[in-house]
Amino acid sequence: MINITKDTIIGDILDIAPHTAPIFLSIGMHCLGCPSSRMETVEEACMVHGVDCEKLLALVNEEANKPQ
Repeated sequence: MINITKDTIIGDILDIAPHTAPIFLSIGMHCLGCPSSRMETVEEACMVHGVDCEKLLALVNEEANKPQ
């Protein structure tokens, strides 16, 4: 089971669960390929983009743990 937290780096999420990318894109995080995604945590990205971190984590964890 994948457990993504507010301290997880966005780039790490995309490495282990690339199918979560549309969730990030849908809330305005369009720089998934930029260097910031390799250093920025979920919490930091949410602050920058004005997104509720807990809601995003729920969506991303649900998607990341769906059978592929």
